[in-house]
Amino acid sequence: MDLKLVKNLLDLISDSDVNEVSIEEGDFKLKVKKQSESESPQQVHYQMPPQQQAPAPQPQAAPAPAPQSDGESGGDAQPDGDVVKSPIVGTFYEAPSPDSDAFVKVGDSIKEGDTLCIVEAMKIMNEIEAEFSGTIQKILVDDGQPVEFDQPLFIIKK
Repeated sequence: MDLKLVKNLLDLISDSDVNEVSIEEGDFKLKVKKQSESESPQQVHYQMPPQQQAPAPQPQAAPAPAPQSDGESGGDAQPDGDVVKSPIVGTFYEAPSPDSDAFVKVGDSIKEGDTLCIVEAMKIMNEIEAEFSGTIQKILVDDGQPVEFDQPLFIIKK
């Protein structure tokens, strides 16, 4: 590339509002960047979003222990029965699609192998099946709620 052409490019860039230009011609590469005071705030801006995301998982972890506590003294809080827990971390869905009926409702009789819900993990829909027959006593998770591994989902009376 001609040295006069480079000088002309530099003059054009300095007189314009352009902040950065990169030119590649064969093995020759030229990158020109103006220095400005606005660069520092932009760098801080890019660092802020990860800090805001860090506290988000803490509120999700707090609700998980509440259903796991076994308060047998309060019969209304924890109905009698066996607990079905989530085998994976994901999002709980009570129906196969938003406009469909729920797989199960409180009071439904189920058989071993019946689908109870779906837990979506990494865009994969995992059907959670009943490991035993019984009657649904309580559904412990709301539709669309994130669930943790081993979090109680249902109470089923055998």
